[in-house]
Amino acid sequence: MFELKTVRAENKGAFYKELCAQVRSLLHAEHDLIANAANFCALLYHAMPDVNWVGFYFIKEGELVVGPFQGKPACVRIALGKGVCGTAAVKRETLLVPDVNQFPGHIFCDGDSRSEVVVPLVKDGKLLGVLDIDSPKLARFDEEDQINLERLSTAFLDALG
Repeated sequence: MFELKTVRAENKGAFYKELCAQVRSLLHAEHDLIANAANFCALLYHAMPDVNWVGFYFIKEGELVVGPFQGKPACVRIALGKGVCGTAAVKRETLLVPDVNQFPGHIFCDGDSRSEVVVPLVKDGKLLGVLDIDSPKLARFDEEDQINLERLSTAFLDALG
């Protein structure tokens, strides 16, 4: 049984190193997409400071459809190319948005969100969806968060087999 440990680290690098170890431990024996997505976002939501929404949007019938998440109720469907999630999906690149009010076409699902990071999930060349993390703080996420969230997303994808 997995036991959630409070990640206490003196710096962001150490924090993410410990978090990655927990992700690998949590997901190592399971290969189901939804089960792993649910546990992955719950772990991130409870471990990461200053976040108010962590979740997945998966590609279904040509659009992003909400998957497992932690936080307030979410937008159910997002068109590809729309908002931060749809744009990250089409570009297949991580988007850091320090102020969501400055992002053209931002979709407001939670009015408390002020900044956002979205990581596209690509496995074997196929776009599966995106990992979306919101914060009530402006400029909550930086390049170090981006690099490490991409690593964590790779660990999530690797667990799928």
